[in-house]
Amino acid sequence: MKQLLILSGKGGTGKTTIASAFIQLSNAQVYADCDVDAPNLHLIMNQASEAKRSDYYGMPKADIDLALCVQCDLCRQNCRFDAIQADSDYKVDYFACEGCGVCEAVCPAGAVSLKPAKAGELMLYVKDSVFSTAELKMGSGTSGKLVTEVKKQLKSVPIDSGLAIIDGSPGIGCPVIASLSGVDMVLIIAEPSISGISDMERIIKTAEKFQTRKAICINKYDTNLENTKKIESFCQKIYLPCVGRIPYDPASVNAINQGQSIVEIDCAAGRAAKVVFHKTIKLLFNESLAL
Repeated sequence: MKQLLILSGKGGTGKTTIASAFIQLSNAQVYADCDVDAPNLHLIMNQASEAKRSDYYGMPKADIDLALCVQCDLCRQNCRFDAIQADSDYKVDYFACEGCGVCEAVCPAGAVSLKPAKAGELMLYVKDSVFSTAELKMGSGTSGKLVTEVKKQLKSVPIDSGLAIIDGSPGIGCPVIASLSGVDMVLIIAEPSISGISDMERIIKTAEKFQTRKAICINKYDTNLENTKKIESFCQKIYLPCVGRIPYDPASVNAINQGQSIVEIDCAAGRAAKVVFHKTIKLLFNESLAL
């Protein structure tokens, strides 16, 4: 099964919009949303079944047993994160605690222990297709580990499919690195802005570390034609395929607001996305592509 990952160096470039269009055009039976900090692919891909939900436990958090606590104050004094509060009783601020274990080490009464803490929720939709996603709780870390669990969950259901489409996270951090692991190709969605070009270059360098095939798609290209040409020139310079341009289209915004992908309606963005899709699939399956 070939895995196509769709990334962007920054948020708001239209990554999920393109991912949903590709899922529709390919009639993909296997797909995932690895943007666990702010998943939104499920808003467009209406599921015919209820999700199988499971808790995700990240780094442990400190817990104080008040029956054993002697209120010596050592835990609060030694906490570098100000995560322990001393009112009438001692308690741990869940969002401030980093699970470092110092409080457990200094407590003379053995009242403090590190316990597994729920950091998010995994969701798996299985019926005619397999859709894996997850959502990290506010303030929780280890998003990269949760992305790995999303991908494991995707492969846990035996289904005969030649293609899996993965909607990745923006940026270049841990969730992106976890998303890149094991994929066959990365489609990078770029926008023609100064920050968009800079972030595109950063995500290209990140993907190069994995020796994964890459291609560029320019979304909302007509918002700045000069920068669009800069992106295309940059791609030519480093021999990176540019699989097409997608215009800014208000009709696509209306489609998304209605819970539809841009290829489900007749609009300029949808027509351009179809061209980008066919070129990307040719590259993914090692077919020749005239650029």
